[in-house]
Amino acid sequence: MNASLEAQRSPASGETDLGEQEFTFASADFERVRKLIYQRAGISLHEGKRAMVYSRLSRRLRETGHRSFKDYLQWLESATGPSGDEEWQQFINCLTTNLTSFFREEHHFHALAEALRGMGGKAPRIWCCAASTGEEPYSILMTLAESLGERSGARLTASDIDTKVLATARQGVYAADSRGLSPERLKRHFMRGTGANSGFIRVKPELAQMVEFKPFNLMTPRWAMGEPFDMVFCRNVMIYFDHDTQRKVLERIHSVMKPGGLLFVGHSENFTDARDLFTLRGKTIYQHV
Repeated sequence: MNASLEAQRSPASGETDLGEQEFTFASADFERVRKLIYQRAGISLHEGKRAMVYSRLSRRLRETGHRSFKDYLQWLESATGPSGDEEWQQFINCLTTNLTSFFREEHHFHALAEALRGMGGKAPRIWCCAASTGEEPYSILMTLAESLGERSGARLTASDIDTKVLATARQGVYAADSRGLSPERLKRHFMRGTGANSGFIRVKPELAQMVEFKPFNLMTPRWAMGEPFDMVFCRNVMIYFDHDTQRKVLERIHSVMKPGGLLFVGHSENFTDARDLFTLRGKTIYQHV
């Protein structure tokens, strides 16, 4: 959640002054949004996110025909059945942030390659639990292919709470000038578009078949993940959680990993107070204990 505009508050009206407002957005509405997104996704929105919330949810109000946040939120909370589930998903999609690129925090991929080579040819099981639009999981897959080969049998599970970005990830289509891709990787792992698709690249099928994309909410109380993971990438996710939620998610991640497995986290995330679960192994890399 990278929007950092601080909204001014009107003490007389209790509403957020965001310039000429299309929709009524009272302080009580913002507090209601904060409560709902925390309950549903564990995301803790601070006061400085008022403008971001207004901007993102306004689009949803237009699409659903509501004229105020109060009306929309009342409708949202009363929605039931499949249509209600879909609207809750749209609400979450609006308020999640997806900032990513290929080989972001590159030292992690060097460490991943080293760990893979140290597995004696064994096919690892890896989870990327914040797949976003796919650049991170495909970076993991490229590292897997370069370290073990495309036919190693390695599998990647890539999940995200935001179903919209997952749809983009499944397509595996990106701008040809996407940041983080070397000419060698472009040639080895992507197909170049022609004609109307000129300027775009698509992940090659042999790479794409190594990953399963699926929606997943880290607030889900019971995780059924199958065999334990050798490595987990949970990068730049915990920064949106409060301390109690961070601890809860770390415990659940710990429960689905193999002893000695590696947890890769974001550059601003520090979990040294969870030494009973993970020990620091390298720069923002922790090991399951």
